[in-house]
Amino acid sequence: MNADFKQVRDTLVVRISGELDMLVADQLRQEIDRRLDNTSISTLILNLEKVSFIDSSGLGVIIGRYKKVSAQQGRMYIVGACPPVEKILHFSGINKLVPLYRSEKDVVSN
Repeated sequence: MNADFKQVRDTLVVRISGELDMLVADQLRQEIDRRLDNTSISTLILNLEKVSFIDSSGLGVIIGRYKKVSAQQGRMYIVGACPPVEKILHFSGINKLVPLYRSEKDVVSN
């Protein structure tokens, strides 16, 4: 797993690639939390375009960040999930909490 972080004003975009599983979930969680805690982020966008696999640990990272951002009256979005990952997001019910979009551009235009 590799993650690229970009902050534009009050929005943090995290572009993740590779597998989001138990081997990397804690590291990703810590890195996102550090940025959320030390900046004035009100919108978190997780770009999963290049994520090939996600397990329950990865889902836990997403749900935990959703709770953290929501507790601060912020918003969170997931973009670019490939069909197998999107299917897992639907089965887990995450799509009912966090809106799914095709691209970062779609989030901005809505």
